[in-house]
Amino acid sequence: MAVKLFESELKVMDLLWKEGDMPAKEIALRLKNQVGWSKTTTYTVLKKCVEKQAILRTDPGFFCKPLISRQEAQKAETKELIDRMYGGSKDLLIASLLGNQDMTPEQIARLKKMVQGQEE
Repeated sequence: MAVKLFESELKVMDLLWKEGDMPAKEIALRLKNQVGWSKTTTYTVLKKCVEKQAILRTDPGFFCKPLISRQEAQKAETKELIDRMYGGSKDLLIASLLGNQDMTPEQIARLKKMVQGQEE
C-alpha cells in the first residue's frame, strides 16, 4: 500500500518509528517540545494519518501504532520522485545524483555493490 505522507505527517510517523506505539497525548507532548506544535495541530495530523491508514488508532486512550514502515514510506516517496521528476527512469535519477554531488570513494563502492545486488 503506497501512502503519500506530507512533511507534518512524517514528523508523527518518525516519532512512532523511533519510539514505538504510544498514546496520542504523549505524541502531542513530544511534538510540542520538538517542533512547537499545539495539541490541536498534533491531533489534526494524527487524524489525517489514521484516515490514510498509516496509523492504527485504538481506544481507550487514542493509542497510536504505525501501520506502515519507514521503508514502505521511503519506497513510496522514491517512486513518486522518480515518476514525477525522471519520467519513471531510475537510471536518470542515479545519473542526476552522481552528476550533482561529490561522492566519497566509500559511497561509490557501496553504490556499486548495491547495483550488483551484493548489498540491500
